[in-house]
Amino acid sequence: MNIPCILIPVLVGLICGILGYLLGKMNSKGDDSLASSLQADLDACKANTKNLNAKISSLEDDLASKTTISASGQSFASATAPAFLFDEVLASTVYGKKIKENDLKIVEGIGPKIEALLNAAGIATWQELSETSTEKLQSILNAGGENFAIHNPGTWAKQAFLAYQGKWQELKDWQQGLLGGKE
Repeated sequence: MNIPCILIPVLVGLICGILGYLLGKMNSKGDDSLASSLQADLDACKANTKNLNAKISSLEDDLASKTTISASGQSFASATAPAFLFDEVLASTVYGKKIKENDLKIVEGIGPKIEALLNAAGIATWQELSETSTEKLQSILNAGGENFAIHNPGTWAKQAFLAYQGKWQELKDWQQGLLGGKE
């Protein structure tokens, strides 16, 4: 058996392995840019979360004070103010597209034609849809014809209520498990 034929490839492999390791170590010492970039993004997200939480708290306090004023009978205008304020920026951020207030098509299972059918029946807002029974929704669909009667509005009221409350992430997460508005 020829020893140099075995020994030379082993030594070359060992030397290449050591050189590769050393070169890799030298190049990675100054490469913390990804970690620092991710840390900066995390810090920015935390600051944004603090700002949003502060804004939510101030809005809740403002709403509570308006509710107190309306309960004492001093202000009629604040008594008719909506309980939940629509935040287009938050909705658009969660869904990745522009969301219009009271757009019934945000509800999984409702398209433009069903929205028009519901609007004709007097249901034009998320709040109105959330307060409508499944039976009434099904009767509206049945009255619209065979193409509408096949739809199942069982989850529409809850989806509309989450949209009305501004719980966009919860709504989107739930909708990902739905198929055409059905559980």
